[in-house]
This record gives sequence, structure tokens and C-alpha cells, in this order.
Amino acid sequence: MNEPNSDRIMRLITGYWATGIVGTAASLSIFTHLEDGPATTDQLAARAGIAHRGAQALLDGLVSVGLVEVDDGGYRNTAEASAFLVEGRPTSLSGFAKVKMRHMAALADLPDVVRAGGPVTDAVVEVADNPHWEDLIQAIAAQSVPVAAIAAETLRLADAGEISILDIGGGSGVYSAIWLDLNPAARATQLDWAPINAIARRLLAERGVADRVSHIDGDFHTTDLGDSAYDIAVYSNIAHQEGPDDNIAMFARIRSALRPGGTLVISDYVVDDDRAGPSYPLTFAAEMLLKSRFGGTWRRADYRSWLDKAGFEDVTFQPTPSPSTLIFAR
Repeated sequence: MNEPNSDRIMRLITGYWATGIVGTAASLSIFTHLEDGPATTDQLAARAGIAHRGAQALLDGLVSVGLVEVDDGGYRNTAEASAFLVEGRPTSLSGFAKVKMRHMAALADLPDVVRAGGPVTDAVVEVADNPHWEDLIQAIAAQSVPVAAIAAETLRLADAGEISILDIGGGSGVYSAIWLDLNPAARATQLDWAPINAIARRLLAERGVADRVSHIDGDFHTTDLGDSAYDIAVYSNIAHQEGPDDNIAMFARIRSALRPGGTLVISDYVVDDDRAGPSYPLTFAAEMLLKSRFGGTWRRADYRSWLDKAGFEDVTFQPTPSPSTLIFAR
């Protein structure tokens, strides 16, 4: 009989070290330096302009979390690190790693938040003019790149012709950027708070599609969405910060804004109906407890019920190679 040991418990208790190690490596461009080729500790220290002792400790930590491998006396990125942590790539999560490292201090409030059942200060996700949006919406855009591409393929957007897209809470505008690039005849409208739309305008201009994106500055809870005005609506990474009643109300308003035959595309961290998995969405529920008054991670059954109440008749779920699940409602 195998006796339990404390190794996994110790790794969980000290799990904040993984966030710190990955965030520090991203801040020092370690993964980008290693992408140039395997390097010894001395070589990496020279490339990054850091102390040998610091480089060795960081490399040891990156090996421990499975993002760097020992290679004939030197070190190289694993396939995951190469795909998702090298700077400048559309799917790079290095910016997200840096942002999350700065958020670690907020976890000290979690016991009080759990006791209270919600934030003990302002709900971060409900503050429009919050400086953290500048970094956060750009950092999380990389998570949406493969998801948006899968949604586009499923909907056959490249061949859809002159369609109109409504991106609710569109953030960086990543969905519009990817979809309009695939379909030169499409146009999009992004609804978000004014400070966020200002960021999106800049990013969409850099991607060369700004002339086909309109922006509505406002709170999507109260802003008029129009009637039968859009072929597709996107609601990405929003449902988790909303409570059930607000999601039902929003889905009903979106249905009215869609033309006959239109599709609502939802992307979010969805948990199984028995709440036994997947791991990332289950963990993310604690972040919503910390940062929102009513949010959480919701079950497939919740989405089906809400969308049914909002008048949608055809609801399908599609997994992606990321923590996000796509939901198509028609």
C-alpha cells in the first residue's frame, strides 16, 4: 500500500513561487533569450544582463515547473514555453505572467473575502477607469487568439461576406482584429467603457483594421444594443464576472440585437455540471469571488438554462486547446 507523502501538499502551499518564477522570467525576457538557442547559465546571464547566481536560481525554478529543460549542460525552452511565453508572438502569455505576479499581494485578503462572500473593497471588474485595464486587456488578448480563430472556423467567417459583428466588452478588440482580417467585407462594433475603447482603437489601428470597427462608449448593462442589427455577437470573458440574473438579461438583449439566424458566441471558463472539473475554471472561481460582487465560474447547465430563458433555441459547446470553452447560441 502506498502511503501518502507531503510533496504535493508542499508544492501547493508554496505555489506562489511558481507565479513569481514565471513572472520574473517573463519580466527578464528569459524565454525570449532561450529561444535564440540553448544557453549555459553564464551565457544566459550575459544575454539577460543579470547576475550568475540569479540566473541559476531562476533556471532551477523554471526546470522545476517544467518550462525549461536541461540540454547537454545548457538550458532550452520546453515546447510549451516556446509556444506561449516568447515575446512578440500572438499567443504569448508573457505579459499575463507579469500582470499576475503583481496581483499576488491581493490574495492576502482571500480569507476575509471568503468569510464575507465577496470583495471587502471595491469590485475590481466593475471599475471603468481602473489603471489595471491598460496592462490586463492586452495581456489577456493572447489567450483569446486561438479561441477566436477556432470560432471563426466553426462559423466559416472567412466566407460569410458582408456581416456585422457586435463585440460586447471587447477589450483589446482581439476578436474584431482576427475576424476582420479573415473577412475583408465584415464590419464590427465594439461596446466597452471609454478608457478601454481608447486602448482598442490604438491596437486595432496597429493591426490595420481600425477603419472597419466602430466603437460605442458605455456600460453594456444599460447601453442600447439596437434591434436586429447584427449577424454575430461576441460575449468573451464577461459571463464569469456577472451573476445569473445579469447574464440572462444580457443574453435576452443580445438576442433582440441579432438578426434572424444570427449567432451569439460566448467564450469563458466553463465548469462541468457536477463541478468536478476542469481544473482552471474551478480555480478561477476564487478570483471572481475576490474581484466581483456576483461573478463566478458557471456550469454548462447554467448557460443552457440562461440561454433558453433568453429565447435561444440551439446551444452547442466546443472545447478549445485552452482553459476557455466556446458556446454557440442561435
